[in-house]
Amino acid sequence: MTALQQPARAEGPSRPPVRVPFPVVDEVARHCLQEEEPETVHIEVHLPGRLDEGRLRTAFAQALGRHPRILMREAPGRWYRRRYEWELTAEPDVEVVSFPAPGRNALRDARTRALTQAPPLTLSPPIRLEVVQRSGPVEGSEATDAVGETRGGTPAEGRAGDGTRGRAPAEGRAVGETRGATPAEGRPVGETRGGAPAEGRGVGETQDRAAAGEGAVGGAPSSQIPGPGPGEPLGTVLFLTINHTALDGPACLRVLATAAEIYGGRDNSPAAAPVRTQETPPPTEETPSNWSPPARVAPGTPEPSPGNGMLVTELPLPHRPKGSPYTVNDQLMVTTALTIAHWNREHGDRPRPLRITMPVDDRPRDATMPIGNGTRLVEVPFTPEELAAHAPADMPALLHRTATRTRALKSLPRPQLGHGAALLTAPLAPVAWRAAVTRGLRRAAAPWTSTTLLSNIGRIPYALDFGADAGRAHAVWFSAPARMPRGLTVTTASTAGRLHLALRWSRALLGHGDGAHLRDLFEHYLHSTEVTE
Repeated sequence: MTALQQPARAEGPSRPPVRVPFPVVDEVARHCLQEEEPETVHIEVHLPGRLDEGRLRTAFAQALGRHPRILMREAPGRWYRRRYEWELTAEPDVEVVSFPAPGRNALRDARTRALTQAPPLTLSPPIRLEVVQRSGPVEGSEATDAVGETRGGTPAEGRAGDGTRGRAPAEGRAVGETRGATPAEGRPVGETRGGAPAEGRGVGETQDRAAAGEGAVGGAPSSQIPGPGPGEPLGTVLFLTINHTALDGPACLRVLATAAEIYGGRDNSPAAAPVRTQETPPPTEETPSNWSPPARVAPGTPEPSPGNGMLVTELPLPHRPKGSPYTVNDQLMVTTALTIAHWNREHGDRPRPLRITMPVDDRPRDATMPIGNGTRLVEVPFTPEELAAHAPADMPALLHRTATRTRALKSLPRPQLGHGAALLTAPLAPVAWRAAVTRGLRRAAAPWTSTTLLSNIGRIPYALDFGADAGRAHAVWFSAPARMPRGLTVTTASTAGRLHLALRWSRALLGHGDGAHLRDLFEHYLHSTEVTE
């Protein structure tokens, strides 16, 4: 567990701040930072009502005090030091909570900032919370190249600068139609070949959500948010942006749940976590060797600007028969594998084994939850043959095999980044030398990096209830960094009986039209996992 366990506050004003060596995960991440692709995790929480600025600032400050391990900054040091260290502070160095000016593009701009502007490690805490009042449409307000700018000229007639145009909602979701980019083989974005359509729609037929409106946002935050006018939305979106070198999403969600409890005065205790038991090792099955380089996500239509792109959507939770040995997580794992296999076939890549990285988090979710980077990473393998056979009759067997693999991987004790990472971070040489070695090994090992990462947060364990005026969260999205060579991450969470999916990609690999197509493939294959046994 990399979460910080030492006391957070020095006793007496004259004592220097407590210093804690970087845990293994933090140090490896610090070695490999890249300015072009900030290492951020983003969480957005959608509330039906409005929040009072002063009360929220007070509640969040008190929540930081109840979880003091989040109050940390990178300590300065000389090049020949043997370790990076966190300096634990008694109070925040900066105002964490801000209220950007409301507007039709406020949601889009907040997402853009979450992808492009990491909170600095040198200021405590390395997070920020933006409160977007009266935001634009949830889907279709995707991040752009820069805050306050539109792409492709000024939107007109309700069409966003990313080249989407709205259509009538279907099945309770705002949908649309993508146009403007052309992928491989001269086919329009979103047009696919092969596979049975889901719910009367062709596999991968791109449906873009309602577009964001005109106007640029990005001025100084307003100290007093005016009330909404007639017909304007009342909702609020909380944007928590986290520097992933220091913290992960579940830890910061715990802090946000504490803030909700302080603000609203209502119980936000976590739901009981499922009990994970030690599994009997399954019978040996033929899986791809870890020494064999896995498949990569085939390049789509990259964008000229560096960094990450992101798309979010809301889907129905997949149905599974009562008493099934597999979980929703297993259905999502199979969905991700089939989506990438389909994408790669479309782009002419020969079939190769897939390996999907899966974070496993064993921490308690109550107020004692250790704060930091607390997940360990395991890899779930898939063979080309089992992904090629995904007809309805084959799906139960694939789901059962996947469940057997994920249960075994979750139950086995393992260092967070494997045994090799502990050797890389042993303080036997100056940290600057170890950083150079780590970056070199990362580049050399790139062909063996897993195909993608699927982070399924599962059902949000907290009510995130901010009281009568603001209400309870009805949607929560997470996204994880998507650096090359993976170039694509899939993050899911469920709230109020709905699945909230975020696709995040490296712009060096994919473009927005590619993300929309991958979303539709994911929706189709998620539906295909709903089998009757």
